[in-house]
Amino acid sequence: MSELNKNKIIHLASDHAGFALKQEILAWLTDKGISVKDHGAYEFEAQDDFPDFISLAAQAVSRASLTTGAIIFGGSGQGEAMLANRFSNLRATVFYGGNLEIIKLGREHNDSNVLSIGARFVSADLAKQAIELWLKTNFNQDEKYKRRNQKIEKITKELRGL
Repeated sequence: MSELNKNKIIHLASDHAGFALKQEILAWLTDKGISVKDHGAYEFEAQDDFPDFISLAAQAVSRASLTTGAIIFGGSGQGEAMLANRFSNLRATVFYGGNLEIIKLGREHNDSNVLSIGARFVSADLAKQAIELWLKTNFNQDEKYKRRNQKIEKITKELRGL
């Protein structure tokens, strides 16, 4: 199993659009013996805003990107991934259905440590398939993939003036 295996903490977060799916995935991961930290939403609130919750999970992974990962949920997963990708050391892959190969490539080529799921577009069963694939897929250690990820971090730091 990859770096994101059942011995690592998986951070979860969602807004109202992803709340029901997050709750189901939380129970499912816990039943599988995976350590999970839930960053909310903790109850359904139709007017909540995803940045309030996604930022907490993203911050936690940013601080420990080699030993943690996150699964975040929203209506499309797009805005959630955009926010997550603003944090250092985060590489979010979006999944809203279709070919599961995108999950595998996101891990193998980009070392994705955040999986952003579009809850309005996937069933709980499909989300579970995607999560299982994401958890078990290893990052390809070829130099070109490492180099590309290092360039992303370098550019990110330069843009922030760090």
